[in-house]
Amino acid sequence: MPGSSRSSGAVYAVAHDGHASTRPTEAQLRWLTRGLDQAGGKLPMFDIEGQRVPERTIRACIVHGWAEKWFDNPLKPDWLVCRLTHLGRVVAEEGAHALPPPPPSLKKK
Repeated sequence: MPGSSRSSGAVYAVAHDGHASTRPTEAQLRWLTRGLDQAGGKLPMFDIEGQRVPERTIRACIVHGWAEKWFDNPLKPDWLVCRLTHLGRVVAEEGAHALPPPPPSLKKK
């Protein structure tokens, strides 16, 4: 598939500069996979525990080309409202099966 390759079952992506980048961390992958079932690939501002997603997680995903800033929030200008890129969708879909399940107390009911 364009923009990604597989090696030994690991997900790798090509960053904006064309160089292969490492696969996402577990935190990055959890965040990216949450955009798979959202309209337009919108990525959440908060994790499943209700905590704000760390800015460094968001910025790292943007740098790798897995997410992009979608629009500015006039009420919260410091918040990054993002969505999945095509590459981010590929990475999230390929990596979703590798994530350990969330603890039972956090599973959707």
